[in-house]
Amino acid sequence: MTDQSFFRSQADLLPERSPPPATTGVLGWVRGNLFSSWLNSILTLIGLYLLWIIIPPALDWAFFSADIAGDDRFACTSEGACWAWLDQRYNQFLYGFYPADQRWRVNIALLLLIPALIPLLFDKVPGAKIGRWFSLAYPFVATILLVGGFGFESVPTNKFGGFMLNITVGLAGIILSLPIGIVLALGRRSNMPVVRILSVAFIEIFRGVPLITLLFTAAILLPIFMPPNVSFDLVVRVIVVVTAFSSAYMAEVIRGGLQAIPRGQYEAAQALGLGYWRMMALIILPQALKISIPGIVNTFIGLFKDTTLVIVIGLFDILNIGKSMVSNPDWLGLSAEAYVFVALFFFVVCFSMSRYSSLLEKRLDTENR
Repeated sequence: MTDQSFFRSQADLLPERSPPPATTGVLGWVRGNLFSSWLNSILTLIGLYLLWIIIPPALDWAFFSADIAGDDRFACTSEGACWAWLDQRYNQFLYGFYPADQRWRVNIALLLLIPALIPLLFDKVPGAKIGRWFSLAYPFVATILLVGGFGFESVPTNKFGGFMLNITVGLAGIILSLPIGIVLALGRRSNMPVVRILSVAFIEIFRGVPLITLLFTAAILLPIFMPPNVSFDLVVRVIVVVTAFSSAYMAEVIRGGLQAIPRGQYEAAQALGLGYWRMMALIILPQALKISIPGIVNTFIGLFKDTTLVIVIGLFDILNIGKSMVSNPDWLGLSAEAYVFVALFFFVVCFSMSRYSSLLEKRLDTENR
């Protein structure tokens, strides 16, 4: 028996021992991530100190020393935040000027959004096939609920406002910009000159002009050039402009994903006898979209935050509602509270998209399996 085999046989006889306690569990994570080196230890201590001087005063201002009841700002006597306006104004922040007796329609539209998104965002959901058909029908269902028709009272879109308006414009832009962006990205890489030139022109025009300029054009200049008896709803015009603007950026994100696909993937698909559209749908686009997930979600987040720009054309989104509220003499000077409230809504939506993006990347990561 050689020395190597002898030591191996002796090692097999030794009982298995658990790893040192300092390398596992919470203590192991802290040592490995926060105090793994002297530089990381210094940065961790600096970060903890900054959190200590920021978080306790912020919590004291927002909760512990805050006033939550009162008819106006003069009822708030503490040094903390004044949340007394919430019980009087939160409906405006959420629904804008939507008729109070019809707000149940907005609530139902938001509740139906959940079953419409679940089959698209998660795998192995019971009834996924039927759920995807409902997902396709949801935009039409939501439009009928919000605007009216089929027995529902008609509500003009100039009554839309608050967070409802941001969700409507943002969700419509997200749903429409992805497929349009895919078509533009494929068009820009097309071998047909006319298709390629038109795609490049669309992308460069909308990507090279500020969104505010496009919104002014849609709200003010477009009606001037339209026939007198033809008019488009302002909210519809905003959705079209936001979608076109986001589609131009989306096209470039997806084009980057397409360029990252090796040439061998195209050749393999052609060797299987797949035509152009089947090759793109089954082989190329799934890989390109997986690569482009961070950029796609980043574009979605930027689009949703850009919905606040409708303030410049007079629409009362949640930010404009907050601006109007702090201009009221009863609540004058409460800009910090109003904008913190607005920021919280946007943070929840944007952070949710970011977390789902991370989850999707892990689920589709096949290289490290």
